[in-house]
Amino acid sequence: MGNGLEDKVKHTDLARVLAIGVALVLSLGLMACSNGEAKTKTFRNGGGDDSENREEAVPVEVAPLTTGRIEATLNFAATPEAERDVQVLAEATRRVVELLVEEGDTVRRGQLLVRLESDEQQSALAKAESQLEQRRKEFARQQGLWEQNLVSEQVFIDAEYQLEQAQLAFDDARRQLSYTEVRAPIDGTIAARMVNLGNFVSENQPLFQLVDFDSIVARIYVPESDLRTIAVGQPARLSADAAGGPPFSGEIERIAPVVDPGTGTVKVTVATPRQEGLRPGMYVQVELVTAVHEDAILLPKKALVYDNDQIFAFRLGEERRVERVVVDPALEDPEWMEPTEGFSTDDQIVVAGQSGLKDGALVRLPGDPDPEEASDDEDGDAEDEASSDDTEAA
Repeated sequence: MGNGLEDKVKHTDLARVLAIGVALVLSLGLMACSNGEAKTKTFRNGGGDDSENREEAVPVEVAPLTTGRIEATLNFAATPEAERDVQVLAEATRRVVELLVEEGDTVRRGQLLVRLESDEQQSALAKAESQLEQRRKEFARQQGLWEQNLVSEQVFIDAEYQLEQAQLAFDDARRQLSYTEVRAPIDGTIAARMVNLGNFVSENQPLFQLVDFDSIVARIYVPESDLRTIAVGQPARLSADAAGGPPFSGEIERIAPVVDPGTGTVKVTVATPRQEGLRPGMYVQVELVTAVHEDAILLPKKALVYDNDQIFAFRLGEERRVERVVVDPALEDPEWMEPTEGFSTDDQIVVAGQSGLKDGALVRLPGDPDPEEASDDEDGDAEDEASSDDTEAA
């Protein structure tokens, strides 16, 4: 019985020893895993991560420089008007009996436009013509008698005077009759009709507005500082939003010989030939072409950066770094600028993302790897390596 009790004690001690051993092994395993994670975290957050020291690349877009035609222009706003724009007035007080033209009709100088009542004028003319014929005969008779010394010189002079008065009366009656026929004073187009058939019109009442569309001009006012760039015969373009389509052609016809002291400008008259769609009174933009370069290097204006009085562009260099280049403009239009020097067709110019760029900055172009994705891939690889090392250690 004593031996049995000793055996039980021995078995109990052995079980305790084994339990302690297992607990010790598990504790060591957990400590190893904990040390591995700590090592991994130390690798990530310690000397292994250089994100704070890495230079960030600025995303930009670039485009190659091209060559082409560029023009320098002066731009002005104007309202075209016809220099030959005439109001046709009534010259007699009469009723309208015949209306021969309508708005939009093209007429020639001297063409009959409207006819007024003329009975009274025709009668007056016939009477004057009869009296004139009588005075002519009387004058001829008195002249013959005077030449034969049968009448005094005074009688002859009186007959001559009466003939002259009859001629004047006849001319006046014929002129009054002509006033009943209203004719076009110039070649042109009926722009407005202000009379209807049957109207009773008075003297000097407007009947028509007659416009010569071959005489349309735009008057602009050029600063005196730009006078050296313009000359008579210089080409011009006129564009109107209301008309649409391509610009209208024109040229400088006259330059005023004086400068307005109040505004410091000179009146310049731009003439345009008859062109479909261009109408007097329209609002137009006038461009005077002051210079033309055919094979100029064209720098897009969207690529320019303005800093006080200077203009810059960023050129792509080696290793994805940009160079800030000063732009000295030679000519420019709304979209392009021609630099005087410093650029070639081999250059790649930053056209988007240049705001805030500095000389020598590192840039990233579309299609280049994303630095953040690359950094994430590197971190993922480091985690995989650390996990592998921890597994081997465990």
